[in-house]
Amino acid sequence: MSSLRELAQMLGLSITTVSRALDGYGDVAVATRERVLAAAETTGYRPNSAARRLRRGLTEIVTMVLPAEPGHFNEPLYIELLRSTGERLAQQGYDLTLIAALPGPDELKTYRRLIEGRRTDAIIVVRTRREDARLRYLTDIGFPFVAMGRSDFAEPYAYVDGDGEAAFHDAALRLTGLGHRRIGHLAAPSAFTFAHLRRSGFARAMRDTGLPGEIIEDSATEAGGYRAAGVMLAQAQPPSALLCATDSMALGAMRAVRERGLVAGRDIAIIGHDNIPAAAFSDPALATMELPIAATGRRLAEMALARIGGADPRDMTEINPVEFIPRASLGEARG
Repeated sequence: MSSLRELAQMLGLSITTVSRALDGYGDVAVATRERVLAAAETTGYRPNSAARRLRRGLTEIVTMVLPAEPGHFNEPLYIELLRSTGERLAQQGYDLTLIAALPGPDELKTYRRLIEGRRTDAIIVVRTRREDARLRYLTDIGFPFVAMGRSDFAEPYAYVDGDGEAAFHDAALRLTGLGHRRIGHLAAPSAFTFAHLRRSGFARAMRDTGLPGEIIEDSATEAGGYRAAGVMLAQAQPPSALLCATDSMALGAMRAVRERGLVAGRDIAIIGHDNIPAAAFSDPALATMELPIAATGRRLAEMALARIGGADPRDMTEINPVEFIPRASLGEARG
């Protein structure tokens, strides 16, 4: 099908309605938008991108800003997130661009350059912080954005998140159910919301069971997990289980365990979070938790498009359950 008029006639809708549905405007009913999109996909109709950009004054670009040093895109979690987000945006004729912004005083300069230079239509914010200047800036200027994660920021904004607090509470209780009484939590930096929520879930489980629990904070990396586990394992009464904020930390902890002649899953239980590809191929395979990242990427894309179309962020918040994935590093029940 070659024209917008033909598509509108086929659907029995006005050209304006079909055009606004294809452009993602929030004033089009969800059912109508989905009907239009399905028809466009079935007939092979593709909007004229140049005409649409001119009409709407948009770039048809959504940007994800990673808080990382340029050239250091090494977190497996984000590879799948980028793929699924980009694919969903492409279905609507949008491109996803990736930019690194080293956390610190100059981070907001990257956001200002993107927005003031009109280089993007919306921004996806990842790895939210409890006190997050990025969310404040984007809200204050009214620029469309969606975040992967929550914050202590009081103003409403669009986000998708996993229920990390409940997941770590339940994982800790799973360990106590296996007979563990000395459980350590390798925590990521508490300035990050995900780390704070996971730590809170662990602490609540320890209160519920009357067990002491121990928390050591380090970077959310293999090196951080290695260091934190080393401190715990050097104690006179080391833990029999480690609940790690990320898979990367858990993999580092597994190295620390091996260096002491111990075997994960036999001598000490280890659980991570993220279900990165390496988790299934570690030795032993790492028990972990997962917020389905492909589905999360698609939702981030859909929310970004809706925000570009003027949708109210107060109606765009999701906290999804986290799945536990048992593997060999969990071990058996203790006698």
